Amino acid sequence: MARLEFSQRIDATAALVSAFFVPQRMPYWYGYEMKAEFEILGGASDFAAGQKVRITGRLGAQEVGITAVVTRYDFGRALEWQFQDQYGVKGKQSWEIAAQNEATIVHMRDEYEMPGRAARIFDALITRHAVARRDRGWLTRLARLVERR
Repeated sequence: MARLEFSQRIDATAALVSAFFVPQRMPYWYGYEMKAEFEILGGASDFAAGQKVRITGRLGAQEVGITAVVTRYDFGRALEWQFQDQYGVKGKQSWEIAAQNEATIVHMRDEYEMPGRAARIFDALITRHAVARRDRGWLTRLARLVERR
C-alpha cells in the first residue's frame, strides 16, 4: 500500500481555505486538469460523513471516475474519504486544515492500493511518483486560488 503525505502553507485564514473544501469549489483545485465534476448522491450541497460522492472527468480522451464515501467531515478542520476507481484501485484521502498564526497549513494524506502484483510493481516504479506530483500540484493550485495569485 502506498502512503503519501504532503503539507502546504497558505497565506490566508483557515475560514477562507475551508471555503474551497465544498463540492462546488473542490473541482477548481482537486480535478482541474481533468475538468472534474463532483456529484453528491442524494443531491446535498455539502459533504457529510456517510455520503457517497462520484467524481468524474476526462484525462485526454479517457473518461475517469471514482466513487468515494465520506468517512469524516468537520467543516473548517478535516475531510476524509475512502475511494475505489473503475480499475480496482482502493484507498483513502484526507485533508486537515490547521490555523497557524496568520496562515493555514493544509496537510494531505493519500493512501491507495493497486490490484494485482504487476500493478504494485508498476506503482513502485512509476505511478507513486506521478501521484505524488499530482497531489503536490493540487495543494499548490489550492494555495494559488485561496491567495488569489
